[in-house]
Amino acid sequence: MPRLFEDLAMARLDGRFPRLIDKLTRIQLLVLDDWGSHGLTEQQRGDLLEIFEERYKRKSTLITAQLPVAQWHEMIGEPNTR
Repeated sequence: MPRLFEDLAMARLDGRFPRLIDKLTRIQLLVLDDWGSHGLTEQQRGDLLEIFEERYKRKSTLITAQLPVAQWHEMIGEPNTR
């Protein structure tokens, strides 16, 4: 997942961010591998939630993690604190 966040950060800087989010939204199956292995910044949390919101009820997302599901909410953080 670090590569995804690097790509999102670069896209934000050079103006490609909306197109990249759109591309990630259209992928039939988005696989997020090794979820939770690295801490997330506030920007990364916001980007991840935006991707999840755009994909919700439209496309499939597969998440692999060594982090227990019970700790995912803590990793993502409260949506209204971003």
